[in-house]
Amino acid sequence: MTSPAGLGLSPEQARFNMIEQQIRPWEVLDGRVLDLLARVHREDYVPEAHKALAFADLELPLTAQGTEGPCMLAPKVQARLAQDLQLKPTDRVLEIGTGSGYMAALLAGLSASVLALEIDPVLAGMARANLARQGLTQVEVREADAAAQDFAACRTGAPFDAIVLGGSVAEVPASLLSLLAPGGRLAAIVGHDPVMRATIITRTGDAAFQTAQPWDTVAPRLRNFPAPSRFRF
Repeated sequence: MTSPAGLGLSPEQARFNMIEQQIRPWEVLDGRVLDLLARVHREDYVPEAHKALAFADLELPLTAQGTEGPCMLAPKVQARLAQDLQLKPTDRVLEIGTGSGYMAALLAGLSASVLALEIDPVLAGMARANLARQGLTQVEVREADAAAQDFAACRTGAPFDAIVLGGSVAEVPASLLSLLAPGGRLAAIVGHDPVMRATIITRTGDAAFQTAQPWDTVAPRLRNFPAPSRFRF
């Protein structure tokens, strides 16, 4: 494997640096998450062309479209989302936009099962193969347009204890929130470039939800999600 970031570091040293220099400073302090980041090899989920950047603090293209196409979110963003979901070992998780499967692998280490949806057939196959190589049988990868027909593909396994979106959306659709179990949490990056916020929504009752927006970031859009006009009259 090409040395990470071209610095001549071993993968183990580069991973340690990623955790200590990028992720801890972003207030990721949950020991379970930090342990997973050390054990789940991020480089195994990065396309060959970008292996040298596996631990860099940036988004990595997953297809030939480059940064205009689907990307692997920066390590600190994925780690913080995983922590803020506050997963329990009994939780059933839905991930929309799994990409190469790395986030699904983290989620699987914190929960009972993960249903990972991916609209791109090539990426769905990549994620399935990556996860199978790691023996993560508690993750099911399905090729599906999650947003189609009012989230029909997501309803098969509902309700979920946690839902995480692998890219940004203009807003979180109410029909997606309806798939949360009581006490369930949804994690998404919401807003419009250049101002987006990590948004954690907890279902507190049949029609009651509590929202927190603890940190800011920017992420590529998820395909085919509703995009309401930014203008109001």
